[in-house]
Amino acid sequence: MKPRKLALPGQISDTDLRLLRIFRKVVECGGFSAAEVELNISRAAISIAMNELEGRLALRLCQRGRSGFSLTQEGSEVYQATLQMLAAIEGFRTHVNSLHDYLKGELNIGITDSLVTMPQMLITQALGALKDRGPDVQINIRMIPPNDIELGVLDGRLHVGIIPALKSLPGLHYRPLYEEVSQLYCSSTHPLYAHPASEPVALSGWDAVLPAYAQTPQIKALHEPLKAAASATDREGIAFLILTGRYIGYLPTHYADRWVREQSMRAINPGTNRYVTHYSAITRKTAPPNLILESYLEELDRLAG
Repeated sequence: MKPRKLALPGQISDTDLRLLRIFRKVVECGGFSAAEVELNISRAAISIAMNELEGRLALRLCQRGRSGFSLTQEGSEVYQATLQMLAAIEGFRTHVNSLHDYLKGELNIGITDSLVTMPQMLITQALGALKDRGPDVQINIRMIPPNDIELGVLDGRLHVGIIPALKSLPGLHYRPLYEEVSQLYCSSTHPLYAHPASEPVALSGWDAVLPAYAQTPQIKALHEPLKAAASATDREGIAFLILTGRYIGYLPTHYADRWVREQSMRAINPGTNRYVTHYSAITRKTAPPNLILESYLEELDRLAG
């Protein structure tokens, strides 16, 4: 039997790391075309890099063509190994940098959507203070769902995440940040907009947009009386549908405020149709020492206190 060719028989080179970083971005973007903008290189250059990586690994990593982009089984395993290796490299770099009093390296942070309009600008102010303390720190923000943020923090791809505190995972540490109030809204072109605000409204007869993401049992109970006619995976999608004038739905008050001030929206039954979401900053309990992360958390604690 002919012996199988060994992939990467020597040390992993800078070229290998560059190709693996391109591969990671292609997977995260879902294909070559979407990765062009993120990587700032042409689709042809991406294709050459992928062919080179497959040659160096002696593996077929993905299928690409008219049918779209998809990973092979080997490609999926290489992608997971790539995430672990790149996270380990970044962990090594930040650990070495933590031996100095000079902040240099990356802060990878995952944030749930639509928090930038919170009146308590804790996240923004803490990032600004971190940049003042370490001008060479590179801040990378990913706006992704809470479940993906939890996984990213647990596997080391993210240093810290900002998520609603819906449940507690044993491998994560939670720092309470603030509370977010949400109310039920309709747009100015909806029939309920002209209904007197002081009079209760029967809600079951009106089409509503419901969130297609995790909620606490208490929040789910508030949505149950509504007539589910649409769904959205984030608050921006809910706002889009409310503004059509055909749906009612819940939005955070800070997020809806701009439309309320413009008289494009108003709250429905504001005294009863409301709920509070608690947000926390999450970090991995067993994460290695990281001076950049510790500095950011110090700023968060200072502002939250």
